[in-house]
Amino acid sequence: MEIPPVETPLKVSIVINNYNYERFLPQAIDSALGQTYPHVEVIVVDDGSTDSSRQIIAEYCDRITAVLQANGKQGAAFNNGFVHSTGDIVIFLDADDYLEPQAAETIVANWRLGLAKVHYRLRVVNGEGQPSGVTYPQANTLSKGDLAQIVLNFGSYAGVPTSGNALSRVAMANVFPIPAEFKTTADDYLSVLMPLYGEVAAIEQPLGNYRIHTSNQWALATFSCDRFRRFITHDIQRCELLKQKATELGHTVPDDLEYRFFGRVWSRLASLKLEPEHHPVPSDRALVLSYWGMRAILKYSGFNTPKKLMYCLWFLWVGVMPRPLAKPAIVWLLAPQFRPKSIHQVLTQFRTAIS
Repeated sequence: MEIPPVETPLKVSIVINNYNYERFLPQAIDSALGQTYPHVEVIVVDDGSTDSSRQIIAEYCDRITAVLQANGKQGAAFNNGFVHSTGDIVIFLDADDYLEPQAAETIVANWRLGLAKVHYRLRVVNGEGQPSGVTYPQANTLSKGDLAQIVLNFGSYAGVPTSGNALSRVAMANVFPIPAEFKTTADDYLSVLMPLYGEVAAIEQPLGNYRIHTSNQWALATFSCDRFRRFITHDIQRCELLKQKATELGHTVPDDLEYRFFGRVWSRLASLKLEPEHHPVPSDRALVLSYWGMRAILKYSGFNTPKKLMYCLWFLWVGVMPRPLAKPAIVWLLAPQFRPKSIHQVLTQFRTAIS
């Protein structure tokens, strides 16, 4: 039986979380205020900025709700923004990103009862806001429907960063406030848990702009082993969260949850091969990770046969070869902007041939 559409007007809260992004903040605020949908409130949470962000916020006067807090990281900003919001739908917009004018209107048009969230593509732009020509995610269509079991089985699904999610207030009530241990990974906390409390709808049209620049904590604008270590710690925390929440809700997660998503495994393999002395999981071994990576690709990825073969060869090569030979394969896969033109052309032709 088809679920009837919800009654309108729904109210949309756009919560902008900011810390020292004076350079980008005005564009984020203007994009929220410039929505074509009339039932929008804009809340700006400043997380103890030491630049001119607070002066910028003050210039908007009563057009926005300003929430000024001491530095408490992302989790505290989300909690404070949620408390001050009143919308049926809440968008957490990173201050270095910005929305398309029709974002809220399109989200509401796709909303229905029973949804935990709607996520949508993000156009990737550089620090100056110039489009890179790609959207996020590049390769996959966004996951949609009842994703609870997928999350419990794999700990991951095809989604988008913070600014690409519109969340149900009803579902959010089950997971707020965000605990202190997720103060720097609040976006991932919500990404993991929201599908446990309702279905997910997807909009393949880009409704926001995701800015990749050198001070962005997670985007790979530069190649750094320190980022791999953050990803790994982040993923371990994610899996522990799922185990805990599954127990609370009467579900189970597989014993090999940490190894079912190939992206999680290749981050660990890359970190181990590049800087073994700083790798955060002392028990990891390269050949063992290669095995788990190939298993994840072959059993769980859903890729076609040529693509499975390509990724399995990557895991085997990186696992077996010494660091000088493994490093180029790691860099070219995980940070494509560093690929030589010839390698990029070969990979592009290969992807075209197997698609």
